[in-house]
Amino acid sequence: MPNAKVGKEMQKKTIGFIGTGVMGKSMARNLTKAGFHLNVFTRTKEKAADLLTEGARWKESVAALSKESDIIITIVGYPTDVEEVYLGEAGILANAKRGSYVIDMTTSSPDLAKLIFDRAKEAGIHAYDAPVSGGDVGARNAALTIMVGGEEETFEGIRPVLEAMGKNIVLQGNAGAGQHTKMCNQIAIASGMLGVCEAVFYAEKAGLDPKTVLKSIEAGAAGSWSLSNLAPRMIDGNFDPGFYVKHFIKDMKIAIESAENMGVPVPGLKLAKELYELFSQSGGENKGTQALYQYYEMMSKEN
Repeated sequence: MPNAKVGKEMQKKTIGFIGTGVMGKSMARNLTKAGFHLNVFTRTKEKAADLLTEGARWKESVAALSKESDIIITIVGYPTDVEEVYLGEAGILANAKRGSYVIDMTTSSPDLAKLIFDRAKEAGIHAYDAPVSGGDVGARNAALTIMVGGEEETFEGIRPVLEAMGKNIVLQGNAGAGQHTKMCNQIAIASGMLGVCEAVFYAEKAGLDPKTVLKSIEAGAAGSWSLSNLAPRMIDGNFDPGFYVKHFIKDMKIAIESAENMGVPVPGLKLAKELYELFSQSGGENKGTQALYQYYEMMSKEN
């Protein structure tokens, strides 16, 4: 049960938010709706225009935002972006106040999360890795699953902030544990997405109404988030990104590298990555992950 006093105290804090992409913008908006004061920075100011009209304050740089925020949240593209934003000379850790909190919600490397935690601790800053799952819908509805790694002692302090963006919030362990948990999530999704694409494509080729097929199979043993949320988009021909193909490929690369370091075989994950990379090379990198369905259509025409 969240501590109401902690929640009220945390709402007095200023949050700095870096990264307002497909998911980040909705997450930032939900923080303002929850009553938090918000500073915003992103590489392209126009992407934050809506948030600024809704009361967020623009900061001209990562350094400026870090100096003027008590809690700093990031959700950027790639581990290289995370490294630059946190560890660069003009980055977060070089400019944030002692006693502040930093929460990286990017899906990134577990090893990088541990490095950021160690550097933050040296600077008197509390660092958490807290990647998310739930896509654009979860972000809009403040219903994300948030997987957290970091110190338990100060975790309850940031819970009210996380609760403004998500519903299923679990501290998984020490630094890096959030990212490792997200790798488990992506491994489960990767092979599952192949199954969803193949099931919908099979239904259509068998002359069935795929929407009617979904009514049966999503309620049974085959049920999954991807089947319920992304299969309808495939059927409707909606391949807009709730989560980009290029970012999913990035996630799979991280997961494969981490698995190999631990000696864990992941043949299903490797196959999914291979197919997504082929689809990306054919022009699909900026589409949503459900667009892999188009690759099956392409393969069918070639056979």
